[in-house]
Amino acid sequence: MYLVAIGWLYVAFMMALVEATSAQVSLLGAAFTFMLYGVGPVALLMYLLGTPGRKRRLRQQAVAQADAGHETPAATAVAAERVEP
Repeated sequence: MYLVAIGWLYVAFMMALVEATSAQVSLLGAAFTFMLYGVGPVALLMYLLGTPGRKRRLRQQAVAQADAGHETPAATAVAAERVEP
């Protein structure tokens, strides 16, 4: 996963470098090229691909808290029995 991200950032950096060294020099354009073609998509990709790991860590923390005797917020939010008024 990281190899693809590093490769994509390299390609985006080379695109920005070519734009910065062209006859019509535009450093602002090169910066936007790197940010919009490189950093933005890679950040989104890494966030989306990291979602299963974040969910797994949250579940493990909830289980560890329950094993330690602490009640999780989800456990206290649902009544154990239905109480009729």
